[in-house]
Amino acid sequence: MNKSGTVPPDKLVAATGAIEATPSAQAAATPAKLNLGLLVALVVGSIIGSGIFGLPQNMAAGAGAGAILIGWTITGIGMLLLVRVYQMLSLRKPELNNGVYAYARALSGEYVGFNSAWGYWVSAWIGNVGYLVAAFSALGYFFPMFGDGNSPAAIAGASIVLWVIHLLVLRGIQGAAVLNAVITLAKIVPLLLFIALVAMAFQIDTFRLDFWGDAGLGSILDQVKSTMLVTVWVFIGIEGASVYSARARKREDVGRATILGFLICLLLLMAVSLLSLGVLNQPSLAGLKNPSMAGVLENAVGTWGAILIYVGLIVSVGGGFLAWMLLAAESLFTPAGGGVMPKWLGQTNTKHVPANALWLTNGMVQLFLILTLFSEASYLALISLSTAMILLPYLFSATYGLALAWRKEGVKAAIQRADVPVAALATLYCLWLLYAAGFKYLLLSAMLYAPGVLLYTWAKRQRQERVFNAWEWAVFAALVVLASVAATLLAMGRLSL
Repeated sequence: MNKSGTVPPDKLVAATGAIEATPSAQAAATPAKLNLGLLVALVVGSIIGSGIFGLPQNMAAGAGAGAILIGWTITGIGMLLLVRVYQMLSLRKPELNNGVYAYARALSGEYVGFNSAWGYWVSAWIGNVGYLVAAFSALGYFFPMFGDGNSPAAIAGASIVLWVIHLLVLRGIQGAAVLNAVITLAKIVPLLLFIALVAMAFQIDTFRLDFWGDAGLGSILDQVKSTMLVTVWVFIGIEGASVYSARARKREDVGRATILGFLICLLLLMAVSLLSLGVLNQPSLAGLKNPSMAGVLENAVGTWGAILIYVGLIVSVGGGFLAWMLLAAESLFTPAGGGVMPKWLGQTNTKHVPANALWLTNGMVQLFLILTLFSEASYLALISLSTAMILLPYLFSATYGLALAWRKEGVKAAIQRADVPVAALATLYCLWLLYAAGFKYLLLSAMLYAPGVLLYTWAKRQRQERVFNAWEWAVFAALVVLASVAATLLAMGRLSL
């Protein structure tokens, strides 16, 4: 036995007759781990998708420059607190993988953990439908047959892209992560060009005009609330490194990647949003067609600016689509290993890719791509709901962080004095987001949460376990009641998106 306490390979062979594994065999048996750079790229790649390209119009549609500044201040501080919670949790509880699921489960049990993973997964693949439609809508600028991204030609093209990338991911997570890093670098270039060019065209008088918005936009509070869902939508993905924590080369890289990715994206998003207000005033921005970055840059430098943004959007959406395909599959794979998803979703291929989870995810994307041909309204409704659905997983993570900090639980070396106030403020921020989203979004999202019980029941039957305990029966009953109320109000025409 050597100093590490293990048996040397030669003695192991002599004692057991086993054949020593070659380095190539060991490499084949062990999935490649993701380094800090790839984890940062995964965070940035999942955050920067199509949302940033419509940000000038989306923010200006309901708020003036002053309220937008307040909104970004709240979002910047709030998201930084949430990011800090994810970093803290990754260090205090290194044994918990796929934080969005694991933290909710540790906080409130298996069914709540399942719902966190389920809601995250639904939000992810719905977002990918949106990415594909946005990409082919941008291509429609150059090739009219693609229209607004939901024409027959566009759906056919999107389907081809979907399954080509699907086959690429099946060849290995490491290769897909490297490709995502390359695409992430490529899509940041047009964003930096936009920021530089718009900064040169920036007029302080335009920025100051109707600084607090006109009367039609409502009070400052109403304006700030209108920015909240937009800012959350463009920031979804900050938890990307946490979702992939099991595949990180170093555990501490998970928290570092989350912080670095957040700061990069915050600077890009704020620059795009605020600098645009110095090129066109609020009413003009609000009236732009999306992707509104194209209209802003066209106003600043001419037609070639719009072309640059359309090309950038196509590249950006491609990277965002790849990043979210990886995240969506992982959000089913880890819970399946924990027994709250059916076993077959936890199976991998020879490249250590969660193949069955990937097939289910992209099957849903394909189905809803086809539905966009016949019912654009239902697609748009689901896109609106996808943001609201991710608010509860964020709240579960922040609340679990607060519970750990209060109890001084976890790896002792990771405990810091600031953990309690940071986690408490992050929890308040998540509650503020739920308030800003409005009760109707919680009602409507319940309609998507409730059907997940079928998959959960399947998993529990496979383990021959009781489906719910008393607490989980209460959670399920609440979901059913909320979903029923939402369905009734929709049928009566008293609830709409």
